[in-house]
Amino acid sequence: MKKILFTALASVLLLSTACSEKASDNDNQSNNTAAVINNIMTRTSIRKFTNQPIGADTLTSLVKAGMAAPTAVNKQPWSFIVVTEREVLDSLMNVHPYSNLATATAAIVVCGEMEKALDGFGRDYWIQDCSAATENILLAAHAYGLGAVWCGVYPNPNVIPGVKRVLSIPGAVTPLSLITLGHPADNPAPKDKWNPENVHYQKY
Repeated sequence: MKKILFTALASVLLLSTACSEKASDNDNQSNNTAAVINNIMTRTSIRKFTNQPIGADTLTSLVKAGMAAPTAVNKQPWSFIVVTEREVLDSLMNVHPYSNLATATAAIVVCGEMEKALDGFGRDYWIQDCSAATENILLAAHAYGLGAVWCGVYPNPNVIPGVKRVLSIPGAVTPLSLITLGHPADNPAPKDKWNPENVHYQKY
């Protein structure tokens, strides 16, 4: 009888432990989901920065996040230029007047590699691929507590040549975006862009 009771008690304890672990897993999943959604919803453009530098490991993590973006047929038609030298940042600011680089401590320029792009009509998918990489970097920067802003380069004919010249970008490579980075010196409230009128179901 004691053996039966012990076995039953052990079963109850195992079941209780399993349920507790499952509840804990569910809690962790809920927390992870909430953190990801919060990171997306609270990210906003930051244009003023402190003089605190960004660590090399953090910058590498941001580029890794960029390379984790979806890409058509996995062509990965991108390259990334990480800039931290003040002289180069100033030179970029001179050729891109809207880049907000005056107080930035780093920048990442996301480029499209035309030799890696698809052929035919799919060639321009590089724009979508590099845009996805840019957004990944912005979200990763926000997750690290950094400020960032997406400054468009392509297709502005007044900006592309200057950026290419400053960074010695070869002819078959096109800079799509310049991401200004730094530790935020201001804290603007994120914009609420939700508008149900822009949502359609099944058909337009």
